[in-house]
Amino acid sequence: MLAGLNAPRKAVSSKWLYDDVGSHLFEAITELDAYYPTRTELGILKENVRNYRRLPGSRGAMVELGSGSSRKTNLLLSAFPDLSVYMPIDISENHLKDAAERVRRAYPSLAVIPVAADFTQPLGELPLLPELPVLVFFPGSTIGNFEKSAAAELLRNIRTAIPGATMIVGVDRPKNREVLVEAYDDPAGITAAFNQNLLQRINRELDGDIDLTLFAHKAVWNEEESRIEMHLESLREQTISIGGEKIAFEKGETIHTENSHKYSEEAFTEIAGQGGWRVLDQASDKEDKFTVYTLQAV
Repeated sequence: MLAGLNAPRKAVSSKWLYDDVGSHLFEAITELDAYYPTRTELGILKENVRNYRRLPGSRGAMVELGSGSSRKTNLLLSAFPDLSVYMPIDISENHLKDAAERVRRAYPSLAVIPVAADFTQPLGELPLLPELPVLVFFPGSTIGNFEKSAAAELLRNIRTAIPGATMIVGVDRPKNREVLVEAYDDPAGITAAFNQNLLQRINRELDGDIDLTLFAHKAVWNEEESRIEMHLESLREQTISIGGEKIAFEKGETIHTENSHKYSEEAFTEIAGQGGWRVLDQASDKEDKFTVYTLQAV
């Protein structure tokens, strides 16, 4: 955190937004009318679930990166009666345990193996049987949180950890600026609370003294990079302390907390190829807001 806040342009990884509180706030965001990605992706999954049932991993092990929306997870688990193993991987351990327990209760015959890990890093050896085909489920357009080179590296890491896998991955598409900004700066202020929870987390876990009223949530559409950026903007000149180290802010200076890239078909296909995957299939909603790709490791 100190490295990011002492950089010439203050920025931290979006993965630190997802402690237990942040994970629950994000679940609340997915229920908002303005936040289209979750319900749009869910609709695509429902329409194409028969195709996903034909994938080899539907009769083996499903590895979910980020134990996110239970609605999407349950949709696939219910559609895969011959699935043997469900392995959610998430950085938020408490949120992961709760999600895994819900699945255990709903699917008592399914082996549920939660793995508390940062999947943005190389995964190493996962506790999977080599004879089981694997389907990786990576919903929510989480791939959009990464810079293009980092997204390709992440896909390479997944392919290395789970060779021969297929993947279902959700990808948000470019669209009207007003729609995007409202989705990431909702009138109810839940996204603002989600973003500002990072500051509360610094105070709780890193002996910070940040006054949350002196920072405001800010969502910006970066046309050149085709991404929504989330920032925490300092409302005045101030100095904060983290673990005894002082960090100065100018008025209007921001902490860049998250990117959400919106990829065209051509852009994402290129990233997938760089990561060692080829596109088997793709499906979009009628308004072309969102696309769910089916990939095969090569």
